[in-house]
Amino acid sequence: MHGSDGIGKTAAMALDPQAQAVIEMIEALGDPPMNEQEPAAARALRASRIRPPTQTIHAQRDVDADGVPARLYRPSDDNDLGLLVYFHGGGWVLGSVAGHENVCRALANRSGHAVLSVDYRLAPESPWPAAVDDAMTATTWAAKHASDLGVDATRLAVGGDSAGGNLAAIVSQQRAVPLRFQLLIYPATDGRVGDDYESLVENVDGPFLTVAAMRWFYDHYLSGGGDRSDPRISPLLADDSTIAELPSAHIITASHDPLRDEGEAYARRLMRHGVQATLTRYQGVFHGFFSFADFIDLSRAAVDEAGDALRRAFR
Repeated sequence: MHGSDGIGKTAAMALDPQAQAVIEMIEALGDPPMNEQEPAAARALRASRIRPPTQTIHAQRDVDADGVPARLYRPSDDNDLGLLVYFHGGGWVLGSVAGHENVCRALANRSGHAVLSVDYRLAPESPWPAAVDDAMTATTWAAKHASDLGVDATRLAVGGDSAGGNLAAIVSQQRAVPLRFQLLIYPATDGRVGDDYESLVENVDGPFLTVAAMRWFYDHYLSGGGDRSDPRISPLLADDSTIAELPSAHIITASHDPLRDEGEAYARRLMRHGVQATLTRYQGVFHGFFSFADFIDLSRAAVDEAGDALRRAFR
């Protein structure tokens, strides 16, 4: 089951059989826990697991977004497409444009609009606020160079999954350029990682993402300092006036995810302050499921839903 009316208690709910099969496939690889690895080794291991994209795309090219590497995906030759600036997940420590190629191609194809995937700097080599700065730079550059990219400057959106959803929310709050929409896939919105969210207790040991791994990510990301209550780390904690002026949003969460409740808290905060926002919790799936559309029907449904939401936002 998925959908907003499915939101409720999940502790006793089993994983979807296809999701369970993916978790077993991952566990069979025998990789050490994330929080027991060095970032460079974890990055290399993840890179070795990247599969060739199964989604075809009309055209793609690498661009330099004012010093930030990015990759543009176009589903057609139309020169008035909307543009989604997308930030990949990976806890600000892992992840890459290459690792999210299938996701970005699928979003472009389903929405009928262009996607710019941003290769922001990673921690601990480049700790906070480097990723935020790169996200802001790439989004501002895209707005200024819309005609060069063959997109409509009045139809810009930001989006991302996990840490990328965190960056998309922060870029929206900074209001450096006019945005039509924000697409947040199980976003990290509260860097305090307290025990006041049921999802942190229910999913402390995963599957896929554990609370120990979350703390490992934040420790590396904030190794250069930073107050976890700063909205540029925890967008959930932005003041009311900032929240009230945000663009419309579509938020997707997963039942078996430590980040579930903070993502849903962010969605509800948007709604309370009059922002047009929709929220869907996918039941029986785990953090990261959005990237497994080749294996899980619910993942494919979530990607389709996200693409459709983007298409509606750009009408």
